[in-house]
Amino acid sequence: MGERERFGEVLVKQGLINKNQLKEALRRQAQKGGHLGSILVELGYLSVDELINQLSLQLTVPSVNLLNLDITPEILKILPLDKIKTLKVLPIGFDEHSVTLAMVNPNDMATISDLEFYLGKKIKPVVVPSYQLDAAINSLISSPERGINKDALAIEVRKVREKPSQIIPLLKYLVESSASDMFLTPGVPPSIKIHNELKRMNMDILSPSDCEHYARELLPQNHWEYFLTRGDHDFAVTYPEIGRFRVNLYKQRNSISITIRYVTDIIPSLKELNLPEWLKEYALKPQGLILISGPSGHGKTTTMAAMVDLINTHRSCNIVTLEDPIEYLHKHKNSNVNQREIGLDTLSFSEALRHIFRQDPDVIAIGELRDIESFEIALHAADTGHLVLATVHASNSTSTIERIVNIFPHHQQNLIRLKLADSLLLVFSQKLIPMAKSEGRIVAYEKLINSYRIKNLIREAKTHQIRSQMESGTDDFTSIDLSLATLYRLGEITYDAGFLYAENPDFYRSLTGVV
Repeated sequence: MGERERFGEVLVKQGLINKNQLKEALRRQAQKGGHLGSILVELGYLSVDELINQLSLQLTVPSVNLLNLDITPEILKILPLDKIKTLKVLPIGFDEHSVTLAMVNPNDMATISDLEFYLGKKIKPVVVPSYQLDAAINSLISSPERGINKDALAIEVRKVREKPSQIIPLLKYLVESSASDMFLTPGVPPSIKIHNELKRMNMDILSPSDCEHYARELLPQNHWEYFLTRGDHDFAVTYPEIGRFRVNLYKQRNSISITIRYVTDIIPSLKELNLPEWLKEYALKPQGLILISGPSGHGKTTTMAAMVDLINTHRSCNIVTLEDPIEYLHKHKNSNVNQREIGLDTLSFSEALRHIFRQDPDVIAIGELRDIESFEIALHAADTGHLVLATVHASNSTSTIERIVNIFPHHQQNLIRLKLADSLLLVFSQKLIPMAKSEGRIVAYEKLINSYRIKNLIREAKTHQIRSQMESGTDDFTSIDLSLATLYRLGEITYDAGFLYAENPDFYRSLTGVV
């Protein structure tokens, strides 16, 4: 076992750090170098005093905190500056017979012997943290005539330990580029996604330590340990002069990758999103279930935010949202809007939903329905006088219904179909399609309104018949293929783009008239 492992294991045994913290510090040391103790202090796992005390105990020599000392020019002149720089030592006191010397490794007998011969005095070594010694030498190089003042040294320590922000230029680029997302992954340059196409930026390849530095910059304080334990973490962060961003950190191949999405501060209207005006009618209903479905990254969260804003503007009610993370910040208008972030304000969607009725909501907006318990409570809420809006990952409106039913055990599925038939108002399924003549994407949508005949098809487990029997469009069902064909005929999208996202390519082809 090497020195760094032995020192780390001692800290673990004494309860000063835990094994996960040691593992993280060793990984960082392997990537960037440096001394383990200084890395533990930098990560916030160990205090300066704890480090200094442990170094003294381990190396059986006195220890010194340089941040508590003022070192005069007379003391520093005992050694030439080039020797201080080369040998990484610092004189901090002397008398007629000896010199007290601050060192990172006070057991370096070769250096001690050389300096004793050079000075003609006995060396009394004391141990100091490496980052403090580096900062002291930097301070001495910049102004050798002034000596080392503890207040000035504290500033220099921050310079040594802190890097200037590297993430801000990337965030500015993301905002200015009109890209939807940015990806920071070790082994490739930073990348952006424009119109669902990945493009790599003209920058150096990212290392694991680069991505870790970006992650630490983005993370709110005290979230690092949570992320290390979980392996992934969703959160939102606001830079007042740049904007608001949704961030996902995740571990992969023993390193960290980051996905960043820019979220505009202004909640767009239905018209600005090119969404149908009739959605307003459903958003303002007093109770029932509205499901917004579609693939990841196709604007479900934005659509739900626009509908919540409509309710906030036109109703006087109590709105509770459950989001992971909070993207759009709603101001209180005619309604009260209480936004709860998963992982920050509550442990999980299901945990938050268990207690939601005590908050007396009129409207519940759920960022994503993920598990049996969440689906069950959402259905119960919609059936007991609440309006519930929720997003679901599903490819179309009919598969949204089947996904909800199939998540339950077989013996419960008939009951769930009955509850869904009774409480459902609307399934709105959407996809964002690249525009033909300009940058950006435009929404194509599929609507499924829970009419009397749709209710019967849901109850009788004949959801599949909705698409086959009503493909050409009815008042209660309009397929996404009709929406895509309309966008093509209006010149908003290309034929190929519509064909790529069509549910029934043959039907789409017949609607467009393209042979």
